[in-house]
Amino acid sequence: MEYRTLGGTGTIVSSLCLGTMTFGNESSEEVSHAQLDRFLEQGGTFIDTANVYSRGVSEEIIGRWLANRPDVRDQVVLATKGRFAMGDGHNDVGLSRTNLTKALDASLKRLQVDTVDLYQAHAWDALTPLEETLRFFDDAVRAGKIRYAGVSNFLGWQLQKAAMLTGYLGLTPIVTLQPQYNLLVREIEFELVDVCENENIGILPWSPLAGGWLTGKYQRNQTPTGASRLGDDPQRGMEAYAPRNAQERTWQVIDAVGKIAESRGVSMAQVALAWTADRPAVTSVILGARTIEQLDDNLTAAELHLSDDETKLLDDASEPIVGDYPYGPQGRQQRASGREL
Repeated sequence: MEYRTLGGTGTIVSSLCLGTMTFGNESSEEVSHAQLDRFLEQGGTFIDTANVYSRGVSEEIIGRWLANRPDVRDQVVLATKGRFAMGDGHNDVGLSRTNLTKALDASLKRLQVDTVDLYQAHAWDALTPLEETLRFFDDAVRAGKIRYAGVSNFLGWQLQKAAMLTGYLGLTPIVTLQPQYNLLVREIEFELVDVCENENIGILPWSPLAGGWLTGKYQRNQTPTGASRLGDDPQRGMEAYAPRNAQERTWQVIDAVGKIAESRGVSMAQVALAWTADRPAVTSVILGARTIEQLDDNLTAAELHLSDDETKLLDDASEPIVGDYPYGPQGRQQRASGREL
């Protein structure tokens, strides 16, 4: 396992993070605890959850694991999130001080801890002034309930505004961004990666395997079947499968990943994870596994690094399809005009 700083902080985390969205849903408590044990055995130190994962059950499973393993709390960096509804009331959702106060206290109780290392806004909330959310984070740090603050699923302007406000108001900074990022979803490179590099914010990619697409489990023009996220519910699976199947870029990427995996003698998942882990500003890649076998395969990618030629092959195959402006060739030319040494 390799280790990196958590964004611009001095806290060290493993380059792979155990995501726990499957806990209590796709993975039983026994399997979930086995995953946590295996992750630690392989050098993992970073665990991510959220209050809405299995409606609190994921946090409860982690809490019971921590209670049964009191020796490991100081070994792990524990992250959770709040924002989405956990009740039916008007104030049981959002990034308001009212909801986040209740949400954080409930998460601490379920996790059976006094402090979480990283507390994250799960998504933007257009109704709540951003200053209110950022002041809540600052108060929670001062109260000893959280150590660091992060956000998830923010747009470029939202993240930049948050970063500037914390500096201007003297509040605890935003140290991480948790976005979807993988070889099939690279749009955060348009602006978010630049913001993260400029503001010293670490990226924590979720869905690095694109919901299983980058493992090679899906085939061109074949309806997903069997034990997979798309195969479990045929109708919903087909609705999700069809748009991506229709894009030639999808299969170019999968072919490129498969080619490198075959030449390396590793799995396609390991190649896709290695590519993501070595992207600019990435701190730790969030793994999501149903089984110990899947987790074991993913953890093997911890020290895999692709060559320049392999990276270029994947970069070229996965280049996002954009118009000419502002992210395409014309926009790039205008931004670079007169600034080359």
